[in-house]
Amino acid sequence: MLQEIDKNKKVSDLTVGELVEIIEDIVERKIYELVSDPDEGLELKPEVVERLKKSFEETKSGIRGIPAEEVAKKLGLNW
Repeated sequence: MLQEIDKNKKVSDLTVGELVEIIEDIVERKIYELVSDPDEGLELKPEVVERLKKSFEETKSGIRGIPAEEVAKKLGLNW
């Protein structure tokens, strides 16, 4: 719709229908922009794939990293 409208035309010269179509088009494009994935179609680097695989395996086996209590103790925090 926006391509059909003369961009030099004043808003006051638009019909209500034209204005509604412009607003709908803008809202639709903005919603699509907000919900679409900007990384869609991109490939992960092999090292990222390996880190993800390792993370999934650790999660499956119950290993989830260093316990918070241990980190707090190493940092000298009162936990």
